[in-house]
Amino acid sequence: MSLQSVQQFFADNAPDIDVIELSQSTATVALAAAAHRVEPGQIAKTLSLKVKNEVILVVAKGDARLDNKKLKDTFGAKARMLSSDEVVTITGHPVGGVCPFGLENPLAVYCDVSLKQYAEVLPAAGAIQSAVRISPDRMAELTSAKWVDVCI
Repeated sequence: MSLQSVQQFFADNAPDIDVIELSQSTATVALAAAAHRVEPGQIAKTLSLKVKNEVILVVAKGDARLDNKKLKDTFGAKARMLSSDEVVTITGHPVGGVCPFGLENPLAVYCDVSLKQYAEVLPAAGAIQSAVRISPDRMAELTSAKWVDVCI
């Protein structure tokens, strides 16, 4: 269902963007970068976090790491990663296919400024072998994301 919800999201909001489906897994940054023939940083990973009582998504370049101090300064509290089960239940997407599109529940989306160094990034598209090619600004616009600086 997850891939279909992403396909529907793009059909409704950005019909010019195609969902790419591959035969091999792109569930990790390394696998996705190899499959799409791009550098790891160009893979836009979506991290599911709980801050206070709110679940948020942070989309960052594939080789970036979250900075706990920046996260706490930006969101006013420590953040914790969701468990695999929580990720599936809350986003509707499997781990390795999580993206800010076609979500099961409305969630606040934040794009890390690390993405801005690329003209085009490849976030997953609701399945472990799917992605889209999109500019960071267009992704932020389509998901009503706010830009933050929470990675190193």
